Amino acid sequence: LYFIEKSFIFLMQSHTRNGETAAGSSAVENLIFGPGGAATLAGALEICIFHPFDTMSKRLMSHQSRIVGSSLNETLSTVNRIFFGASVDASVWTKLHLLYPGSQYAVYYKVSQRFVKFAGQPYAKDYLEANRRYLPFGEGKRGQMLMEATAGCLVGVSEVVLLPFDRMKVLSQTNRDALAGRGLLSVLRQEGIRKLYAGTVITATRNAPGSFLLFGGTALTKEYVFGLQDYRKATFAQNVAASSVGAMMGVFVTSPIDVLKTRVQNKHFGAKITAWSAFKDVLKHEGPTAFFKGITPKVIATSPRLVFAYTLSQYFTAALR
Repeated sequence: LYFIEKSFIFLMQSHTRNGETAAGSSAVENLIFGPGGAATLAGALEICIFHPFDTMSKRLMSHQSRIVGSSLNETLSTVNRIFFGASVDASVWTKLHLLYPGSQYAVYYKVSQRFVKFAGQPYAKDYLEANRRYLPFGEGKRGQMLMEATAGCLVGVSEVVLLPFDRMKVLSQTNRDALAGRGLLSVLRQEGIRKLYAGTVITATRNAPGSFLLFGGTALTKEYVFGLQDYRKATFAQNVAASSVGAMMGVFVTSPIDVLKTRVQNKHFGAKITAWSAFKDVLKHEGPTAFFKGITPKVIATSPRLVFAYTLSQYFTAALR
């Protein structure tokens, strides 16, 4: 973190004079050497560390049979097969490599997603603030927190434009046979753009409350726990603590929707499945507890991953500015 911060501060020296933005600097430069660049850095680092946990979570959510066995050894054996398939007896290095499938799509998706989410949310909030008199947010603490959460919700829904990268990532992680060795451009030519946008509605349904709770829970903690008037002046430790609350809220509430989203996205391109049919199948064959499949690696990884991305976005934004 120190190296990256100092490198960008060095680059920023050519853009600043006496602590002020240099003459002629554009909004694009302010975005890149601000929340945009910060979110990109945070997203790239996030992939390196947390992609294996995301893969494990997706494979658990895709598994349509019972996972918990009659004994601990049986359960662990089942989980091992879900994670590694025929390579259960492979070396640790090989198994680690098997947990990074679709990492190139994960980079495209997550970096773009974090850019949209964490760089877009401050701009969305500023827009809402400028038009506050037309909106029912009210004044005071409640209005401020609602504005933070609503801005997060708006950018969360807009992330569906990145869905082709997400579907390629999910298929690489859970159903490589559907890709048959094809890349994104080959799939686009052979299957069409609509197939890559499978699960658009369920994704938007998941992202809206997830982002609302992430930013809303974070704002709630900053307001009532730390007593901050300006949320952007939170310290590194305060951002970690506050975003932990928001991330945990989002993960638990959206977990059932995430299971449905994964079931829709991991099918072959010719398969026609809706979120509603996936919901009925899960409820009929696996029971209501199946909607929380993969919750353990999500709590272990997704919550820290959101905390990691949020906190580093705030950290890098302050450093770059």
